[in-house]
Amino acid sequence: MRYRLTFVAGLALGYVFGTRAGRERYEQIRKYAQRVSQNPAVRNTAESAAQSGRQFAGKAVHTVTEKVGDKVGNRVPESVAQRVRSLKERRQSGEDDWGTSNT
Repeated sequence: MRYRLTFVAGLALGYVFGTRAGRERYEQIRKYAQRVSQNPAVRNTAESAAQSGRQFAGKAVHTVTEKVGDKVGNRVPESVAQRVRSLKERRQSGEDDWGTSNT
C-alpha cells in the first residue's frame, strides 16, 4: 500500500512539475489535495493505518524478543539489544510515544 501511495504521489508531482497547463491547473490540484487531506474519512483512515502500524510494530518487537530471548547481547550489538528491551518494557506498560490517542 505504501508503494502505491508513493507512486500516486510521485505521479501527481510529476504532472504538476511537468505540465504546461500553468498556474491555474496547479492551484486546482492543490485545492483538491487540500480538501482530500482535510476529509474526516481520510483522516480516520490515516489514523487507523497508523494504529495498525503500531500494533504490527508491537507484535514484531514481541516476536524478535521471543526468538532472540536472553541471548540478545550475544547476537546483536548492545545498542540494538537495549532498544529491543526498552520497546518491550514500553509495550508492557502501555505507553504510546507516537503522540496519538488509541480512540
